[in-house]
Amino acid sequence: MNLKLTILGSGTSTGVPIPGCTCRVCLSSDPRDNRLRTSAFIETTNPGSSAKLLIDAGPDMRQQALRAGITAVSAVLVTHTHADHIFGIDDLRSFNFTSRAPVPLFATPASIAEIKRFFHYIFEPDQDYLGSRPPQLNIEQISPGRAFSVAGVSIIPLPVMHGHMEVMGFRVGNLAYITDCSSIPQSTVDLLSGLKVLVLDGLREREHPTHLNHEMALREIERIAPEKAYLTHITHEVLHEESNQKLREATAGQVELAYDGLVIEA
Repeated sequence: MNLKLTILGSGTSTGVPIPGCTCRVCLSSDPRDNRLRTSAFIETTNPGSSAKLLIDAGPDMRQQALRAGITAVSAVLVTHTHADHIFGIDDLRSFNFTSRAPVPLFATPASIAEIKRFFHYIFEPDQDYLGSRPPQLNIEQISPGRAFSVAGVSIIPLPVMHGHMEVMGFRVGNLAYITDCSSIPQSTVDLLSGLKVLVLDGLREREHPTHLNHEMALREIERIAPEKAYLTHITHEVLHEESNQKLREATAGQVELAYDGLVIEA
């Protein structure tokens, strides 16, 4: 199966630049230092198993879809329900307009409960919300480590820890996407054998209680042993040109920083 992953956003919860910040990254003229909130779009290209998978619908989702030319979504895969990963769910109604069908959304039971709490108006019987129809979703429950399929494409939810919170990464074919992560259990590493491309949380160089820093991310990449890895969910402490060079030199080119608009073939 041929896969294409587009990094829609590579930034942490604040995005980069941060309004009012005058640090060198926030003032950088390098477009790779401009980071929308973390999200990705996976497209499969084989006949009979084509799918367009949106991983997370954060607050920048509308802008990301326009920038990447996304006109259809086969399904939304939810990693977890922090604001920077789901607060664009209302904008999914754009895809209702174009497809004239509900958008399938896959999440764990805990995430589904939070989505129904945050976006209660979507699920209420009276669909006339402030004179406008809310997004139409088909909610599908997933279980950690148990494969499910979208349009004939198999997807494996990958449980990882985000501090004390269990969140999901996703494996599609020989590509895996894991964001907002502080540790990866061995049972999940076992689901990642034979990986060609890994996109992994790599917040910054300093330690953080709920995210992998660069040193920790490199240790996890060594455990998983993908052919190629990219770090995402990046703060304004990370200057792309400088940090990317360090990563490439430390790993003989195996690991690089992701950036908005990066297209990865797998």
